[in-house]
Amino acid sequence: MEVLKDISLRVEEGEHVAIIGPNGAGKSTLMNAISGEFFPSSGRVYVFGEDITFMPPFRRVHRGLARSFQLTRVFGSRTLLQNTLLAIQGMRPSRFQMYRSAFAYGDIIGKAERLLDLLGLGEKKHELARTISYGERRKMEIALSLALEPKVLLLDEPSAGLDLGEIHDFIALIKEMSKETTLVFAAHDMDVVFGLSERVAVLYYGQFIADGTAEEIKKNPKVREIYLGAK
Repeated sequence: MEVLKDISLRVEEGEHVAIIGPNGAGKSTLMNAISGEFFPSSGRVYVFGEDITFMPPFRRVHRGLARSFQLTRVFGSRTLLQNTLLAIQGMRPSRFQMYRSAFAYGDIIGKAERLLDLLGLGEKKHELARTISYGERRKMEIALSLALEPKVLLLDEPSAGLDLGEIHDFIALIKEMSKETTLVFAAHDMDVVFGLSERVAVLYYGQFIADGTAEEIKKNPKVREIYLGAK
């Protein structure tokens, strides 16, 4: 079964691109192919000119590619600080020091605490990840992605489960923290799409049917008909 068909997407360094489309359009599959969760049956994936099509996800991370998922993936039995320390240390040579605690590295602890503070989670840094709210877990996953210091950040439905006030705060936060990062995200929430993106690409039954600025997409008659529900 083909989910994506003959698609091509080029994202420039530092660009913020939203991928939109109805349920089943192939957005998460596209994210999985880019991040290495799935290997495509045909076609190639390149990051900064390097072919990463069949590179495992952990190697893509070390090439500067990070990703958050539609469903949160954190270590529930570890504190927020421990989760963040693991992400940071995973990018450093010290990850091979198996007999030395991450808490022995003061610079890593400082960076983890600053990141949690920026996301409004500093006061809960010693709480177990399974005890915080769903919205806070969404922020936690963003923290883990940013801890990897990505050059390219993939977000899959990043605002899922957030209320209106949290969404507005989230948009402002991601804008501030991803100024110099290439950002590609899949979303249904139009506030997030138009608030974060410089460009919008529309998927429909596994194919791109439109690609342009937010204003161009808003006015595109085909998009309005099949995605935004207008005629």
